[in-house]
Amino acid sequence: MTTTTINLVVYGREHCHLCQDMVARLHELQAKSPFRLEVVDVDSDATLATRYGERVPVLVADGEEICHYHLDPIALDAYFSRIR
Repeated sequence: MTTTTINLVVYGREHCHLCQDMVARLHELQAKSPFRLEVVDVDSDATLATRYGERVPVLVADGEEICHYHLDPIALDAYFSRIR
């Protein structure tokens, strides 16, 4: 049986409480559903800053946006179900 490594990316900003909340919730979920989590500061790249603007945090997996502003556990579970 092959296990797919799930890579999630949160595009956010420093000093963003919504970003911090989403990352904290994702860290809690890692205990039940193992996945890699990368946090990218959109202000570190002009292209990302333009793409996401004030619409952060954004949770992305394989180029697919799962949710933004707040973690949507239903959307995340649906993504996990599709790829497993």
